[in-house]
Amino acid sequence: MTSHPKDLSDELIEVMKNSKKICKHIHLPLQSGSSKILKAMNRCYDKETYIALANKIRREIPDISITTDIIVGFPGETLEDVKETIDVIEKVSFDNAFTFIYSKRTGTPAAAMENQVDAATVKKHFDMVLTKVQETAKKQLGRFLGKTVCVLCEGTNEQDADFLDGRMSGNTIVHFPGDASMIGKFYNVKLTAFHGFYYDGEIVDKAGNDCG
Repeated sequence: MTSHPKDLSDELIEVMKNSKKICKHIHLPLQSGSSKILKAMNRCYDKETYIALANKIRREIPDISITTDIIVGFPGETLEDVKETIDVIEKVSFDNAFTFIYSKRTGTPAAAMENQVDAATVKKHFDMVLTKVQETAKKQLGRFLGKTVCVLCEGTNEQDADFLDGRMSGNTIVHFPGDASMIGKFYNVKLTAFHGFYYDGEIVDKAGNDCG
């Protein structure tokens, strides 16, 4: 699920922690790690508040997958602001992040701001953020290698019909041998190889219906 950081309550965390019907994945948009830029975006939280919330989620749900959105190049953003964003990426260790370059939209308050960042600077800052996201996400996602996890089989792999595509509770994709009769069912799968953002695996046995 996706929640604005200001709306993610302790009650919601508790429900996600205890329910077997909810996947262990939450999309928590950051947008920027700079409190100055967050204020300019009217995001209603600062860097410290966001980190504290992410830490609380991980403390309550240790196996949770946290993904996010990050915008680079918002008006007024400096190299120091970008470094603040990178600092949050390092401290939270996102499982993945959707990283975007700011684009001016007519009629928005940001479009009228005078301190627009030039394209070359934005591209340089974007590459810095993207590199850090890829580095930390690979390390975070790779923690499951060698473990047996519950996987929901979603369909036949497009590249190899002898393999199926499944998804872990944290939303990570797993490829494993099987046939179409297995689609829509849960399986315990041992993760045998990690490829950056997805796993290869082999079925251990069929799992229960709630993947718990």
